[in-house]
Amino acid sequence: MILNVRFIVKMLGAMFLLETFFMLLATFGAYMDKGEDFYPLLFSSGLMFFTGAIGYAIGFKANEFDAGRREGMLIVSFTWILFSLWGMLPFYMSGYIPSITDAFFETMSGFTTTGSTILRDIESLPKGLLLWRSLTQWQGGIGIVVFAVALMPILGGGASQMFDAETSGITHERFRPRVAQVAKRLWGIYLLLTILVIGLLYAGPMTLFDAVNHALTTVSTGGYSTKNDSIAYWNSGYVEGIILLFMLIGATSMTLIYFCFNGKPSKLFKNEEFLWFVGFVAVVIVLVTGWLVYNNLAENVWMALRKSAFQVVTLISSCGFIADDFIPWGSYFWIMALIIMFIGGCAGSTCGGLKMGRFVILFKNLRNEFKKQTHPHAVLPVRMNGQVVSGGIVHRSLVVAFVYMVLIMVSSLVLTANGLGFEEALGAAVSAISNIGPALGQLGPIGNFADVPDVSKWFLSFLMLVGRLEIFTVLTILTPGFWKQ
Repeated sequence: MILNVRFIVKMLGAMFLLETFFMLLATFGAYMDKGEDFYPLLFSSGLMFFTGAIGYAIGFKANEFDAGRREGMLIVSFTWILFSLWGMLPFYMSGYIPSITDAFFETMSGFTTTGSTILRDIESLPKGLLLWRSLTQWQGGIGIVVFAVALMPILGGGASQMFDAETSGITHERFRPRVAQVAKRLWGIYLLLTILVIGLLYAGPMTLFDAVNHALTTVSTGGYSTKNDSIAYWNSGYVEGIILLFMLIGATSMTLIYFCFNGKPSKLFKNEEFLWFVGFVAVVIVLVTGWLVYNNLAENVWMALRKSAFQVVTLISSCGFIADDFIPWGSYFWIMALIIMFIGGCAGSTCGGLKMGRFVILFKNLRNEFKKQTHPHAVLPVRMNGQVVSGGIVHRSLVVAFVYMVLIMVSSLVLTANGLGFEEALGAAVSAISNIGPALGQLGPIGNFADVPDVSKWFLSFLMLVGRLEIFTVLTILTPGFWKQ
C-alpha cells in the first residue's frame, strides 16, 4: 500500500494545533509573572499554531481508511521529534539555553519524560519556561497522541493506528469498544490525578506554583523540578510520601487505575503484573535499607527506610526525582539501580523500562525451560492472570529484551568512544533508553548533562525517543522494508 502522506500531514497538523493550547498556558504563566520569557513563548505559540493550521489544511481531505500501522508509527515518531524542535524555541529564543543542541536535548528529555537536564541553575529560569518545561513532561506522560485520539471525533479519524503506535506494550485491555472513548477516559483520570496531587502538595510546604509543576512531573513520572536540589530542597517526609505514592500510581497500568475509579479495584489487586511489581519494590527497599543501615549511610533505621523507599520508587517508576545523592551509597546500590532502571514499572503506565509484565513472562518462560530439561515432552504454557500467554507474545517479549540489552551495550560503546567514562556511559545509556533521568558518576543525581559532548547529546536524545516509544516503533521506521510499498 502506498504511504498516505496527506493523512500523516493532517494528523501532525492536528497535533500542532492541540499543542498550541499547552504552550499558551505557559505563555499565560509568563504574562502573569511579567517575565522576559513572555514574548519567546508567545512567538513560539504563534508559530506552533501556524504550522498546525497549514498541515491540517493540506491534509484536510485525506482518506483515513487508507491509513494503517505505518502511518500511525510515522505520526507518533514525528510528533515527538517535531514537538521537540518547535518546543525548544522558547528556551533558545529567550537565551536561557543558547545552544540548539542543549535546547533540543532538554525538550526531548521533557516530552519523553526522561528528566535528564543540561541546566546548571534551574532556579534561574523564569516561571513561564519552568511551567513549559513541566508541561512537556505532563503531555509526554499520558502520551501526546492519546490527547489527539481523545479529540478524534472533532479532528476526524485515524485513532486506532495512532493509539496502537503510542501505547504499544504487551497486551491491550480496552475497556471501551471505541479507541477515542478509551483515550478520553485515560485523559480524564490523568487530569484528576494531577489535580489531586496539586492539592496535596499545596497543603504541605510547597507554593502553588511549585505544587502545580511537581504534580505535572510526578503523575507523568517525568521528574523535572523547579529547584536545583529537586525534592531534597524541602527535606519533608510529607512531600516525599505524597510524591512516592503517586509515582507508584504512575508506574501502574492506566487501565487498572481506570477500573479502580470505576468501582472494580479487584482487577488491580488480582493483576499478576501489579502484584509482582509491588513485591519486587518491597524486596528491593528492604535490601537497600539493610545496606544503608549496615554501612552507616543513614542516621537511623527510619531514615534509611525513608531514603531507600523514595530512591527505589523514583528509579523504578522512571521519575528520577532526587531526595538524596545515591552515588556515595556505593557500587552495590549502583548495580541495584541499573537493575531497577532496566526493569521499570507496569505495561500501560507512564514510565519507561522493559516493563514488569515482560520480566514476569521471561521469568516464567525460563522456569518452564528448566522443567523441560527433565520432562522434554511436557506442554508448559506461560500463564498470566490465569490465562495462557500466546507464543507470539512470549516471543516478542524475548525479542524486546534482547534488543533492549543490545542497544544498551552498543550505546555504552558509542558513548565511551565519544569521551564518556565507563560509569557515565553505561548509566547514561540505561537512563536514556529507560527514560529515567539521573545516571551514574558525574551524571548522577547531583550532576547534569551540560558537559556531555554535543554528539552524545543528540545520540542520547535518539535513545530517549526509542525508549519512550517502546523501541520497535522508531527502529522499524529505520529499516528498508518499512518504506517498501
